[in-house]
Amino acid sequence: MHPAPSLIVFTTLSGLGFGLLFWLGIGLPEKTGFMAFVLYALGYGLACAGLLASTFHLGHPERALRAFTQWRTSWLSREAVLAVATLLLMAPHAAGAVFLSTPLPVLGAIAGILSLVTVVATAMIYASIRAVPRWHHWSVPPVFLTAALAGGALLAGNLLWAGLLLILFGAALALHWAIGDTRFAAAGSNAGTATGLGRIGKVRLFEPPHSGDNYLLREMVHRVGRKHAGRLRVLALLLGAVLPAILLMLLPGSYWLAGVAAALHLAGVLASRWLFYAQAEHVVGLYYGR
Repeated sequence: MHPAPSLIVFTTLSGLGFGLLFWLGIGLPEKTGFMAFVLYALGYGLACAGLLASTFHLGHPERALRAFTQWRTSWLSREAVLAVATLLLMAPHAAGAVFLSTPLPVLGAIAGILSLVTVVATAMIYASIRAVPRWHHWSVPPVFLTAALAGGALLAGNLLWAGLLLILFGAALALHWAIGDTRFAAAGSNAGTATGLGRIGKVRLFEPPHSGDNYLLREMVHRVGRKHAGRLRVLALLLGAVLPAILLMLLPGSYWLAGVAAALHLAGVLASRWLFYAQAEHVVGLYYGR
């Protein structure tokens, strides 16, 4: 799949924002006044920036509101509904903490749980796509969820939780890569199944369907060299999980180092999301011999 910048920014920033809102919703940390304003503004800003970035991938961004109408059948629609519900429910809790020094813990906890459900819904947008075997697997939601929780914990200053979740994120990422590398072959898709001619005999491509470029090739077919993918995986794992965890272990009470760890984690997640799209093999590529 083509690694569109809008989708990379969407999944990274919205996950980070909703991860931070989860921790704030359950009262870890329980901040009031100006510090609460800074944290809630950061959480809302990241979540909204990510959601806004997703509209740039739409063919008709002006029709984005229609995404809310298909919640019965579409994970994208469910994610949109859950995101708005989370932000609306979190607002009274945030306002109480900022302006009255009186947060609403029950409402905050509900909104916090909805924050995680929103992240899972984002992951399910991809995990529900059968045409991309690498994505169509249970290993996708844990990657999104642990990234959101770890990044949110770093921003919230929950350094002990952040260290543990960074390790879990690294493990989830490595597991997803290991499983994903075998998914396309395991699905049994080939030129014969793609054309329906496999029952006759072995099918091979005589000529491409057309000589020029088209939407399917631009959006659904992308190639990244194995050597480059391997290096990017190492970089994503180091920046997204290993180095931030080491920093937190060296100086567990240093919030300055936590900021550095958060920046490294963000860079690592961005690299891993680029790979998430770039290495996703869509079965439509079989029609083009790819």
